Amino acid sequence: MRYPVALAVEDFVPVLLTLAGVCLLSRYTGARHRPGVLLAAALIGAGGLAKAVWKLIVALGGPDLPWLELMLFPLLTAGFGLLARVLTARPDGSAPGWIPPLVIGLSALCAGGAVLAGSTSPLLVSTTVFATLCGVHLIMAARRRGDVTAAALFGVQLLGFFVLSPLAARPDQTIALQWVEQLSNTAAQGAFAVAAFRLGRTRQEVSP
Repeated sequence: MRYPVALAVEDFVPVLLTLAGVCLLSRYTGARHRPGVLLAAALIGAGGLAKAVWKLIVALGGPDLPWLELMLFPLLTAGFGLLARVLTARPDGSAPGWIPPLVIGLSALCAGGAVLAGSTSPLLVSTTVFATLCGVHLIMAARRRGDVTAAALFGVQLLGFFVLSPLAARPDQTIALQWVEQLSNTAAQGAFAVAAFRLGRTRQEVSP
C-alpha cells in the first residue's frame, strides 16, 4: 500500500505524545525509578518511531523495509513490561512476587508464538496485558490523589489502546481507516500526556 505523506507524517505525533507522557511519569515514580521509566520510554518510543519511519519511507517512494514495521510489538512489549514492573514496585523498590513471572513468562510465551506463527501479532497480547496493568495502576494512583480528571484521561488512553491496537493489527488497512486510527490515537495519547503531567504535578504538591 502507498501511504499519503501527510498520513505518514501524522503517525509521528502520537508516538511523540506517548514518549513525552511516559517520560513525565518519572516525576510520579521519583528519582529511584527514573532510569527504569526513561528506559521504558526509550523502548516504547523506539517501537513507535520504527513503524512511523517505515511508513514515511514507503510514502516517499523508498524501499519497503518490513523489519522496521516488525519492531513495533516486540519493543512495545519490552517497554510496557518494564513500565509495569516500575509502576508496581513497592516503596523499597522490590516488585510484587507475581510481576516478574508474568512479565518474563508472558513475554517469552508470546515471543515463541510469534516465531511459530511467523508474525509479531502474538506480541500484541503481551503488549495489551502490560499496558493494561500500567493504565489501571495510573488510574488508581490518580484517584488516590483526588485527581478525577487525570484518572479519566488515563482511562481514555487505555480505552483507545483496547480499541485501536487490534484495528492497527488488521491486514486490511485502508487509507481512510488509518486516518481514523491515527487521529483517534493522537487524541488518546494526548490525553495520556496531559494525565501524566497532572499526576507528576500532584505528587509534587503533596510531597512534604
